[in-house]
Parts: sequence; structure tokens; C-alpha cells
Amino acid sequence: MQGAVTIEESTRPAFQAMLGDLVGIYAAAMGATPGELPGRQAIMERHTANPGFRVLTATTGERPIAFAYGFRGTAGQWWHDVVRAGITAAYGPSVAQSWLESAMEVAEVHVHPDFQARGIGRHMLLALTTGRPERTALLSTRDANTRARRLYRSVGFQDLLTGFLFPGGGPAYAVMGAELPLIGASSG
Repeated sequence: MQGAVTIEESTRPAFQAMLGDLVGIYAAAMGATPGELPGRQAIMERHTANPGFRVLTATTGERPIAFAYGFRGTAGQWWHDVVRAGITAAYGPSVAQSWLESAMEVAEVHVHPDFQARGIGRHMLLALTTGRPERTALLSTRDANTRARRLYRSVGFQDLLTGFLFPGGGPAYAVMGAELPLIGASSG
């Protein structure tokens, strides 16, 4: 019933064409409510315009079951600016600069629950970050002992901020950072 999984890089237009399916994967993986999805889809679509945008999708046959994407973080991007302010407040501007001056933002890594715990997320994360020109990678994840957070730690991410509340509400997040290449990444 669940065939072989194929992971490949997608183009911006292909990503945009399958956004409806990918938002469904996001909803299943994150337990998002239907009311959250239009805003999430709009954010994901806007992200495609960021410098260095790269997306990977995993499929079984024609059906997408996972995706991961990221881009170069720069001043003027909402997440980048909020995280810079948080790290600056916690550790000072030089620490914020060292983490964010050449950073890839890993914006999304989601695997449909039917396909989790098979190494798909790990493979996608390592492939997504391999060969990047940035010196560091940063991401945010729920501040709990989740599979995702354990995965991130296992490839070299460390907590930079915990109990972090993004403007607009929502649960507490951990902002995590790692030097590139990640642990377990191929040399290519």
C-alpha cells in the first residue's frame, strides 16, 4: 500500500503548484486547525521569493508525503528580525551577529504522520542543508521533547532560545542553531 519513497528537489513553480497538498501535510504533522491553513499557505508562498530558496519533496508514486524548505535569512524577513531581537536580548548583539550574519533559515520540515519515524525527515533535512553557502542554519520548533526536536539535536542543532513566544501568540518555541555542515551530512 505504501510504496517506495522518492525524495527530490522541486522548483519554485512545482512547489507553488502543490501548495494545497503540502499545507495538508503541514496540518496533519502539526495538528493545525483549518482556520490556520490559509495564513500558513500565504506564508509558504511568500517564502518562495526569498534568496536561496530550496525545497525538497518526498513522494510515494505521485502523492506527496513530506516536504522541507529553507532559504537565506536576511534582515527584513519577519522571522529573521524577531529571532535576531530575541538572541540580542538574551546574549547581546555580537552573539546574534555570529549566528545570523550567514544563516540558512530552515523554514519547514514536515512528514505526514503515516510516514514518520522512517528517517525521511532526517534525510530531507541533511539534503536540504548540504552544499549551502551559509555558515549556520537556524530553525524554530515547539519547545517540547518532540521527535522533531530530538532529530534536530541529533544533527547538531543546539537551543539558542527556549520558551520563546513569537509575536501574535501561539505556543512556546525553541529557536535552535547549528553550524553547517550538519552532523551526518554528505560532503557533496
